[in-house]
Amino acid sequence: MTKITIAKGDGIGPEIMDATLRILEAAGAQLDIEEIEIGEKIYLQGNQAGIAAEAWDSLRRTKVFLKAPITTPQGGGFKSLNVTTRKVLGLFANVRPCVSYHPFVQTKHPVMDVVIIRENEEDLYAGIEHRQTDEVYQCLKLISRPGTEKIIRYAFEYAKAYNRKKVTCFTKDNIMKMTDGLFHKVFEEVGEEYPDIQKEHWIVDIGAAKLADTPEVFDVIVMPNLYGDILSDVAAQITGSVGLAGSANIGDGFAMFEAIHGSAPRIAGANKANPSGLLLGAIQMLVHIGQKDVAEKIQNAWLKTLEEGIHTYDIYKEGTSKEKLGTKEFADAVIDRLGQQPTQLKPVAYSSSISNFNIQVSAQPKAKKELVGIDVFLQATGTTAEEIAKSIQQYTNGHLHLSMITNRGTKVWPNGFPETFCTDHWRCRFKATDNKILNFSHAIELQLKLHNANLDIIKTENLYRFDGEPAFTAAQGQ
Repeated sequence: MTKITIAKGDGIGPEIMDATLRILEAAGAQLDIEEIEIGEKIYLQGNQAGIAAEAWDSLRRTKVFLKAPITTPQGGGFKSLNVTTRKVLGLFANVRPCVSYHPFVQTKHPVMDVVIIRENEEDLYAGIEHRQTDEVYQCLKLISRPGTEKIIRYAFEYAKAYNRKKVTCFTKDNIMKMTDGLFHKVFEEVGEEYPDIQKEHWIVDIGAAKLADTPEVFDVIVMPNLYGDILSDVAAQITGSVGLAGSANIGDGFAMFEAIHGSAPRIAGANKANPSGLLLGAIQMLVHIGQKDVAEKIQNAWLKTLEEGIHTYDIYKEGTSKEKLGTKEFADAVIDRLGQQPTQLKPVAYSSSISNFNIQVSAQPKAKKELVGIDVFLQATGTTAEEIAKSIQQYTNGHLHLSMITNRGTKVWPNGFPETFCTDHWRCRFKATDNKILNFSHAIELQLKLHNANLDIIKTENLYRFDGEPAFTAAQGQ
């Protein structure tokens, strides 16, 4: 028996969880189940995380979480429980198989079989946001080398374990040259260690277009967090339905499994919801905990049910489907076919766990870090870049000089364009005079002078060189 924690969630969650558990039990899954309560009820009790402290105790005991969808109340202050769970438990890899079930589920892409592996902890999902001025808000994009190397190694190990031929990386490093640039760079480095697996890189916009149009050219795709979140839903939908996709969230010692769809409160309690997404997440869970024989039995019975045209309302199509069933009845149909194999769809056979890859991250040598400047962000309205430059140049000293001013990342001084639209948010870049090395007291001295001149400093960012290389980007137009 393997201990697991379950949560029935909100909306359609209890219905699809009950259906899934009935199928697992009928198939002989050896599970010792602990149930916790999460979601809307917990949020409305004043817990902004949506999960109580004792629920974390259960997760620490079992280390395996099967979770139905939840509803996050509208309004500020409520944190995404999915994001919180992934980050707190270190679930760095999100694995989403996206498979077409043609001709039994209608799709324009009959041979699609793509696995999207999404980094799960970093990127804009760090959730670090600030309002900086009356007009400007900020969200920080954080990409770390260890986090990037973990997810990319995982993608290659997954491809190796499942006999996949190619791993593709999507980034936007033509624009975000440092953050996405790091992701691409590490992908190329790690890929060299897997000579038997093809590797390729696409800029995410054209890659997304290709995925939507010709998904059969892809096999495994690895992406930073935001792109992976968006495109895994796109990929699932073009297989025929986002309701047919399960998701695994894998970490070092912990794992969470779920459907990728939401709680669908409009059909809650109507016995209409398709339990397939959560069921496929539970199948991934069974493989993870070493019960792959049960996983195969369930998935093959589910495939047999699909190919016999026994469908829930969301995928039911006249002329293709034979019978439209509710949630409970669909679960019964799958149970009735346990032990059977599909005859037209390809039967599944699992040979590996999706998580036992022993991912090791290489240690990086400590770089020589030198302070060579500072970006000072000011709030100012009813002014121009020329006026700001004139007002602050008098406060520079022998260590720092004003090198440029930007507005929303575009250079507006010196030699800016009058056509550039400006907000109240100005970045003033001060560089070391005569390429000197600074210490932080020089930056503090400058900031104090600007403050005493009643300039509104909203943020600063130190500018460094690492091993002699600039560790900051130029402005647009510079």
